[in-house]
Amino acid sequence: MNILFLSHYFPPEVNAPASRTYDHCRQWVKDGHTVTVVTCVPNHPRGQVYEGYRNRLFQREEREGIKVIRLWTYVTANEGFLKRTLNYVSYMTSVMAAIPWMPKADVVISTSPQFFNGLAGYFVSRMKRIPWILEIRDLWPESILVVGAIKNRLIIRTLERLEHFAYRKAERIVPVTEAFKRYMVGLGIPASKIEVIKNGVDLNFYRPLEGENPVLAELGLQGKFVASYFGTHGMAHHLETVLQAAHELRDQKDILFLLVGDGAERNRLLKMRDDMGLENVIMLGQQPKQRMPYLWALSNVSMVLLKHSELFKSVIPSKIFESMAMQTPIILGVEGESREIVNTAGAGFCIDPEDSHALAARILDLHRHPEFCKNFGASGRRHVAENYDRVMLARRYESIMSLLSAPSD
Repeated sequence: MNILFLSHYFPPEVNAPASRTYDHCRQWVKDGHTVTVVTCVPNHPRGQVYEGYRNRLFQREEREGIKVIRLWTYVTANEGFLKRTLNYVSYMTSVMAAIPWMPKADVVISTSPQFFNGLAGYFVSRMKRIPWILEIRDLWPESILVVGAIKNRLIIRTLERLEHFAYRKAERIVPVTEAFKRYMVGLGIPASKIEVIKNGVDLNFYRPLEGENPVLAELGLQGKFVASYFGTHGMAHHLETVLQAAHELRDQKDILFLLVGDGAERNRLLKMRDDMGLENVIMLGQQPKQRMPYLWALSNVSMVLLKHSELFKSVIPSKIFESMAMQTPIILGVEGESREIVNTAGAGFCIDPEDSHALAARILDLHRHPEFCKNFGASGRRHVAENYDRVMLARRYESIMSLLSAPSD
């Protein structure tokens, strides 16, 4: 089968959509399929083109058997609604212009957000006359409305109409949560065309570390109990909660907070940390993917947080699965489906979103009771191996494509 995959993000970018796309595509190549990913020059999240790349109209490369086409886009940092929208629309426009030069395919997948990336799949499918699978990793525009990024009602109504159009026209929709499926069914989309494939994890890459951890000494964290947050520092994550918990535990000299990542809120959070005089908080920028297992391994607990919102009850942060794979206990400040997963796995504690006092209390519980950490870690690894192995999920995805691309009788 020839698979065409449209993704705004792809390695060497290290965010969750890049990892999901790469892991699935790599497995499909291993299983004998031809996979072409159409993406843009790597620049997330700073809007700076990575070293070794140039923002050209059209360029090709290959990564572990995956054929990669990179198209020109308007490059900007992951902040500011207008500039980001121009970035997204420029990608869709470049995709449409490049369709004649794309390889023959049996199916096209496009992933959203970014929404215009998702919508680009419609134009490719119609011009190439192939089935279209629309992957939904987040509800858009709902997710940006929650954080107040758009207030203009005309823009909101236009985006909502485009969202409904995409749901109707796709031959199959692959959301990452059951809650997303319920939302779409509520809009009148037939349940039969929706197949949930949740996020997962590469269990060979994310596994408990054997031997010494060089990053531990590098960061000077020997003898520290480390509570870590890995991922985007954005409006949706309300990382003030971490800083407030760190302030509450500032006299616990052997407890340290580690935040790793980048995003629109990082500079403000750095200033907030410094203004609060928090010497127990280390903030590192975005790290190479190969370094992440070492950072997970030195963490005694991972914090998975979102701001309080009804919409975020439908979200499952992908770092939950990485944490479980690394046998790192979780403190989850997210409601809904995420909480069900952590509780079912027995992988950690759940708190209310934005509750810094509960976050501080649970960190103290884990610090004082190492057996909790051990039990949560072992249970989480076992659960993720049984239910969220990326290889297993990629093959479920493959079965959907095979059914769509099979010739009709």
